[in-house]
Amino acid sequence: MAERICKAERKCNPEVLEAVIEIARGLARQSINRTRRGTLFVVGDEDKVLEKSKPLILDPLANYPKEVKDIRNADMQGTIKELAKLDGAFVVSDDGCVLSAARHIEASSRNIDLPMGFGSRHIAGASISKETDAVAVVVSDNDEVVRVFDDGELVGEIISGIWDLEKIKPHIKGKYEKIVERDLNLTMIVKIP
Repeated sequence: MAERICKAERKCNPEVLEAVIEIARGLARQSINRTRRGTLFVVGDEDKVLEKSKPLILDPLANYPKEVKDIRNADMQGTIKELAKLDGAFVVSDDGCVLSAARHIEASSRNIDLPMGFGSRHIAGASISKETDAVAVVVSDNDEVVRVFDDGELVGEIISGIWDLEKIKPHIKGKYEKIVERDLNLTMIVKIP
């Protein structure tokens, strides 16, 4: 799935992006059943991302060794689900290490063209993906959609569950493809390059 979403030249490991998307889908599903909670993951090009962000609070992941902060580790995934209650973004390295949590992304809406109704989390994701070689994954707190930004553009919308495809109005500009994965119980809308 991740290979279809982000460009090959980006500094984003598809396996790591896939793990982030799965965590994001889980958070989106939890939002449906409980209190709504959104978050932002920035994957890859971590040095530039850290330069263009700052901690909102004392970083809860700062002093832990790298080997326990792998995004593919079940304990780390549980930690992320708890830390997602905090405001701010997660910074994930290209090799899958969750370097930081609760980060403020210094975003600019200049040259970012998003649909009406998208908030500051979406602007931050689009902006950081435009200013770096990272890919941003946004879990909205308004709906159960996971959105992926690459090079400042919305390139993927992932909806948990199989929906009436005629009722889904994608926000992606230009040509896109709807992909239904019934065995995974999801619908993906992916920009066609």
